[in-house]
Amino acid sequence: MSKVKKFLNAIHNLLAGLYNALFGFVFNFFKILNQKVRSKLPVRRMEEETIEHVSSSVKMFKHIILPASLLYVFVEFYFFGENALDSMFWGLLVFFYSSFLPDLPSIYRKKMKGDKAEDLPWYKKYAILLLAPLLVWILFSGIRLSWRTTETYHNFKSLTIYEIFLYIASFFAFVKFPIEIGNLTKILIFPLYGLAGYLTHLRVDKIL
Repeated sequence: MSKVKKFLNAIHNLLAGLYNALFGFVFNFFKILNQKVRSKLPVRRMEEETIEHVSSSVKMFKHIILPASLLYVFVEFYFFGENALDSMFWGLLVFFYSSFLPDLPSIYRKKMKGDKAEDLPWYKKYAILLLAPLLVWILFSGIRLSWRTTETYHNFKSLTIYEIFLYIASFFAFVKFPIEIGNLTKILIFPLYGLAGYLTHLRVDKIL
């Protein structure tokens, strides 16, 4: 019993450390980002939203993502002889990234209610979502794009486009010819991490 208790305590401490690290990173990142774009969102409101999203992501990770990931690695190795640790690792990163992704494009959202400027073409609109890290890097480099959109990305259309993007990226990242069932499983499982993260975000924002 003492060993079980120690194991459970270790898991609890690991998750607590994950929560603190994730909260600190996300909160400080969005705080700096909002300062860059001169957002008027109060710091207190930013902190509340970060707590909500981080708590939900860690709970999802604890109860669903981690157990499912360990099962996935076991099945891949036992039945197909495939080492799935690489796709699991990248999948976990994509899960947490996707849990906050819908808020990243907010730096390119139209802020004035009476702004009648023409909205972006669809390919630019969704490039903001799919290439969000690149556009954030451009912003931090001192380059300001004039792009502005009314799209909020908190909807199933944006989620569908993001999933298609992940399936294409997953194919090129994990495909091996000739394609076998174990390899195909890697390609299909990876985007599910992104789906879980994005849906977690939408659930916190009461879109679901």
